[in-house]
Amino acid sequence: MIDGYVTVIGGVNMDIAAALTAPFVAADSVPGQVTLGCGGVARNIAHNLRLMGHEVKFVSVFGGETFGEMCWHECQAIGLDLTLSERCEGMRNGLYLCVNDQTGDMIAAVADTDIISRITPAFLEARIEDINKSALVIADTNISIEALRYLIDHCKVPIIVDAVSTAKAPRIIKALQQSQTKRLYALKLNKQEALSATRCETEKDAADQLTSMGFNQVYITLGSNGVHCSDSTRHEHLKAVPSRVINTTGAGDAFIAGVAHALLEKTPFPDCAQTGLKAAHATLLSLQTVNPDINNYL
Repeated sequence: MIDGYVTVIGGVNMDIAAALTAPFVAADSVPGQVTLGCGGVARNIAHNLRLMGHEVKFVSVFGGETFGEMCWHECQAIGLDLTLSERCEGMRNGLYLCVNDQTGDMIAAVADTDIISRITPAFLEARIEDINKSALVIADTNISIEALRYLIDHCKVPIIVDAVSTAKAPRIIKALQQSQTKRLYALKLNKQEALSATRCETEKDAADQLTSMGFNQVYITLGSNGVHCSDSTRHEHLKAVPSRVINTTGAGDAFIAGVAHALLEKTPFPDCAQTGLKAAHATLLSLQTVNPDINNYL
């Protein structure tokens, strides 16, 4: 494993997750289990990387209320370096609410992440010297187009971006188009995000369009069908690890952490995606968003 820390930039939420134990019925109360914990795409990625043995600087904004305090202390407890993060008094922490059916698949989710707007280009500029000392930078599209564009143009180390959702995936495309450099190391999306953002009908066409825009590597996750990878010179499809699904939340975050872990160990493309699939598999088997035993599956 190479020396140096990974910087992860993006959202941290308090997750409220409901797992139904009976079939979903609209407009009715359904039996289930409700859990409360610290989450967020970037935070989950950072947590997975810590479990994989990496030093991680986490760049985010935390609310000044109880949820923000809980998330701050939990991030410290798992060993994340928060010197580049900020507590925002008078603002509520990011909040994520999801409902999963009895098979573990998501029925619906709501993300209240207004606080993330505090990560502006000026916010990043004040931290860019430390960011540029990283071995690798990972960002999610919870941050704004302007903040993503700033990273693309001012970050001197490879950046991997997680598209997060169909609503937020276009942010990174717009940021890249508006940037001066027009190049980005890697982008990870799921199939729905990729087809929606590119208006293509297949993942291969979506990958071709994205690499032509300036994404050096593209990873399109396909759920139980694995992942489609492209680096503009070739397309590769890797099969998913067969899994008994307990919970799908966090699998994509684990995938990108696994890819980053493999890249930091100098694993070539697209073999690095195999580590991502193993990490996702571990998460699918866990009730938690981050599987504390993830290293046993890599």
